[in-house]
Amino acid sequence: ASSYEKLIMDADQLGMMQVLAAGIDLSENGQAMSAVREVGPGAHFLGCEHTQNNFMNAFYRSNIADNNSFEQWESEGSKDAATRANAIWKRMLNEYQAPALDPAIDEALQAFIARRKGEFADMNY
Repeated sequence: ASSYEKLIMDADQLGMMQVLAAGIDLSENGQAMSAVREVGPGAHFLGCEHTQNNFMNAFYRSNIADNNSFEQWESEGSKDAATRANAIWKRMLNEYQAPALDPAIDEALQAFIARRKGEFADMNY
């Protein structure tokens, strides 16, 4: 089976696989060695400079998963992944703007389509 919701959920999973396939960042920044030195033992990393600079890209953030507490998820309507995916594809469709097409390319495509249609005399268009 297929649906727009499934397409959105599959694209989300592919995004996660892309991050996984990129592998582990073994650089000093990727391993957060500066944060380890800055914070030291027994403290937390939430306020350190490294965390502030990297938290948005440090891990994959799903567009359809809900990482809130159960109580917050429930108070916000208990929306499952399919419900969120439904809202996403509808928003994407509503906000879509067709890219500009060079008039010469459009004319060439229209001529090609007309020529090809003419080659199939028994087709009803």
